[in-house]
Amino acid sequence: HYTSDTATAFSSVAHICRDVNYGWLIRYMHANGASMFFICLFLHMGRGVYYGSYNMIETWNMGIVLLFAVMATAFMGYVLPWGQMSFWGATVITNLLSAIPYIGTTLVEWIWGGFSVDKATLTRFFAFHFILPFIITALVLVHLLFL
Repeated sequence: HYTSDTATAFSSVAHICRDVNYGWLIRYMHANGASMFFICLFLHMGRGVYYGSYNMIETWNMGIVLLFAVMATAFMGYVLPWGQMSFWGATVITNLLSAIPYIGTTLVEWIWGGFSVDKATLTRFFAFHFILPFIITALVLVHLLFL
């Protein structure tokens, strides 16, 4: 039902919410589930700090990698509806990477798939939003192996 095209992404999300049986429920469970996942993630991190789990360097570092991967997945999911907030969020957040010396501008253009946030960006974000959870699952297993 979702289409990762700049011309139809917003209307495809509206179609899912309005015309698909319980599509509104699936969308809001997906969005609110991500927020609940972050709450659990922050509680997990707080527990790790409280009990001194940062002393297990490999486990802690893998947890940091996981945090950034989950944040990237959530950010890409935020961009997918392609509303005004999504577009400008993608523009501003990805432009932050241009502050990296020497490679920042090239990195931003690679992420965008061109010289601006456009159809290529949305298609890439859709693909990464789908693939990253599988990578995160593998990283969670590595995180657990370090315990």
